[in-house]
Amino acid sequence: MAIIRFIKGLFLHQRLFYGLAVLALLYLLSYWFNGLFGITNILLLVFLLVVFIDTLVLFRGSGKIKATRALPEKFSNSDVNELKVTLENKYPFSVSLDIIDEIPVQFQKRDFSKHIKIPARESSSFSYTLRPTERGEYVFGHLNLYASTKLKLVRRRYRFEKDQMVKVYPSFIQMKKYAFLALDNRLTLHGMKKIRRIGHTMEFEQIKDYVPGDDARTINWKATAKRGSLMVNQFQDEKSQPVYALIDASRVMKMPFKGLTLLDYAINSTLAFSNIALKKKDKVGMLTFAEEVKNHLPASSKKTHLQTILEVLYNINTKFLDSDYGGLYNQVKRKITQRSLLLLYTNFEHITALERQLPYLKALSRKHILVVIFFQNTELDQLITKPATSLPDVYHKTIAQKADYDKKVMVARLEQYGIQTILTKPDDLTVNTINKYLEIKARGIL
Repeated sequence: MAIIRFIKGLFLHQRLFYGLAVLALLYLLSYWFNGLFGITNILLLVFLLVVFIDTLVLFRGSGKIKATRALPEKFSNSDVNELKVTLENKYPFSVSLDIIDEIPVQFQKRDFSKHIKIPARESSSFSYTLRPTERGEYVFGHLNLYASTKLKLVRRRYRFEKDQMVKVYPSFIQMKKYAFLALDNRLTLHGMKKIRRIGHTMEFEQIKDYVPGDDARTINWKATAKRGSLMVNQFQDEKSQPVYALIDASRVMKMPFKGLTLLDYAINSTLAFSNIALKKKDKVGMLTFAEEVKNHLPASSKKTHLQTILEVLYNINTKFLDSDYGGLYNQVKRKITQRSLLLLYTNFEHITALERQLPYLKALSRKHILVVIFFQNTELDQLITKPATSLPDVYHKTIAQKADYDKKVMVARLEQYGIQTILTKPDDLTVNTINKYLEIKARGIL
């Protein structure tokens, strides 16, 4: 067994083959120069002795190199995630390490390589990043290290951390980023806008002293008379309002954009806006639908509800079949009895697709505040802006302009029936969704 382990761990360096090639050339030359033959024999013996010593010092003892791959508890989908590798050299001399990490098959990355030199009895570390584009379980293979001395004639392989698994969840990094910006009042830097409040459709919070800038219409005259100084009523947003994310998981959401499907963009957006809605004390729920309604999660405002939403979003599985809006309407009618804000993530590429589902959308909007969220086809932008220099270019540009115009017609068609819409690029989905939620809250529409 020891011999087998030795053979499996022994790798020959390129420098050894260069040395053998030189010796072979000397033997060839000795055919014409007889004096070279004896010298070449001596050089061969010296070379083999050096190779033996190099092998001996590398393979003497075990556990001379230690390595750990530190994985985070979970990866954030569509975001850059950092991994750290820590190395320790227990040899009494410096070593050169060639590192090959067996990255999960989902990344289709087969060119990972790192070279590091570590002094005697010292440690070192390095980090690298990965960007997953699919939810699910990712399994790492071996962390392979090939150690060699300064001679670099042979290498010894060390293997660590086989079958480490990490789960890729919806983008919790994006969720935390927007939550921080919302609390820090810096939303406008990322495209989020302040909405002017209309009327007083908010809950009473307290009576406080008047300060310059307060709305004079909120002065509480009774409290002012008792106190002898101006007092005003302070209001806060209404709480415990139900908000539902309705996620279309049918084939229309399989369209890719920057490595992600539209469904994954919708899932990331749902997690981000749900976090903000829960911080505003609203009740958040969700359901997904395709050929049938799945993953129905009743609205709740509990502190632990965000983790429940994260787990449900992580486990969304779909065969990308056609969507059943009739089934969606029946489920909403039976399960969501209180007037709610419904954020419907879907996609319509043609006006006829919208017309087929319009009766169900109108029915949903009669009892609830319905916001239909669908996507711009950004792949058409290049065709629209590119000058047409040939007849095929004219055809392509005309078709692209027609498709772009149809999207705007869909928005007008929905708004005609009082259905609010968001037509957005996939990159801007989360920002625009949070904007719409904040706008509806500020205007007291719900």
